Amino acid sequence: MIPLRLTNVLVALMLVLSGLFSPEPSAAAEREFPPGLQVPDAARPGPDFDVDRATDAYAALLTPEQAELSNDYFEGGYWLQLWGYLYGAVIFLGLLASGASARIRDWAARRTHRPWLQTLLYAAAFIVVFALLTLPLSLYEDFYREHQYGLATQTLGAWLGDAGKALLVNLVLGSVAVAGIYALVRRSSGRWWLKATVFTTAFLIFVIMIAPVFISPLFNKYEPLPAGEVREFVLSLARGNGVPADDVYWFDASRQTTRISANVSGFGHTTRISLNDNLLEKTSVPEIEAVMGHELGHYVLNHGLRLVVFLGLLFGVGFLFVNLGMERAIARYGSRWGVSGAGDPASLPLALLLFSTFLFVTTPVSNSIIRQAETEADIYGLNAARQPHGFAMAAMRLSTYRKIHPGKWEEIFFYYHPSGYARVRMSMQWLAENQGVVRLD
Repeated sequence: MIPLRLTNVLVALMLVLSGLFSPEPSAAAEREFPPGLQVPDAARPGPDFDVDRATDAYAALLTPEQAELSNDYFEGGYWLQLWGYLYGAVIFLGLLASGASARIRDWAARRTHRPWLQTLLYAAAFIVVFALLTLPLSLYEDFYREHQYGLATQTLGAWLGDAGKALLVNLVLGSVAVAGIYALVRRSSGRWWLKATVFTTAFLIFVIMIAPVFISPLFNKYEPLPAGEVREFVLSLARGNGVPADDVYWFDASRQTTRISANVSGFGHTTRISLNDNLLEKTSVPEIEAVMGHELGHYVLNHGLRLVVFLGLLFGVGFLFVNLGMERAIARYGSRWGVSGAGDPASLPLALLLFSTFLFVTTPVSNSIIRQAETEADIYGLNAARQPHGFAMAAMRLSTYRKIHPGKWEEIFFYYHPSGYARVRMSMQWLAENQGVVRLD
């Protein structure tokens, strides 16, 4: 399947990198805020409270060094999006032009005569090949660069272990998804993209439902949060907002990252409220309350289902683009690539090239869809938790690795959350209208 020479090169590369890459805790120390709530004097309630002055005072908590580090990291991500797209495009074209995709299909065909099983085997082999070919970029983007900016804590061995688990998950779910879509292509001809849209939307909902129970625990340890102020507040907030959760969990994200996070994941009986240990250890109680108000807002406002539907519709347009592009490309180059038609699993690199091109071009659309939901959750969280200073401080912590004050078009194109400055200003506007109900504890 994979040339022995390439395998040897990849193994040698991993051995060399294991000696070169190491965590840089000093970078994290320079980037992060110390634990605890910081409320600038200009942001304290009073008769002379001014929203803009309070927002600027919070933004000024970032030192010039922290702001430069944050801007460098986030703006570098813009280029990584481009290089990642181009890198993948080269791999897809290489697999087609070299005949490797056709050879993988032939290998699958020799093992079974059933088309759906051939596609399943082809997809599994393709996922492994693609993971190996993209390993150098993944190592740089997800391991080396994260350590460089003080955002990662894993050794190379631990990172590779998690990457191996992710590959196994992708093998199971990705192979089934590809086999299902190609079955629709073979049965529905030119209208397959309509059914593929419905199938993909349903498949995404299924994955979201099983993720908290079967996928997330593969990468982190989840345990009930001990009794205390945080647990009681979160459960009270959940009950008061109709979230069906009778427990709160924490997970050991610090084994991988220095970032803070929390989530309300799953649907129905799989709904789970989870806080990572970084959030618990590095922030104040008002910040935790504000973050959980935001996360509960996603659940109450049905953002999970809504985003799946909206993104499913976007994927539907992408499938239509793939359908039109494949017809033209296969008619012209199919015989050269050894691809007989759109239903031939060997066409998968072409389909992924077209689909990734569509997603790359429509990034501002998908980002705007998600950013709108995040803004709604921000507003909900402020009203539910009533912790504007906690929310502003949490936004400032995120701004140590997300550029705090982007330009208008920069935010539209590259941000799937509101900017840190926008979030702090929102919290200060809320405070201006609700000074009498704010606590500073």
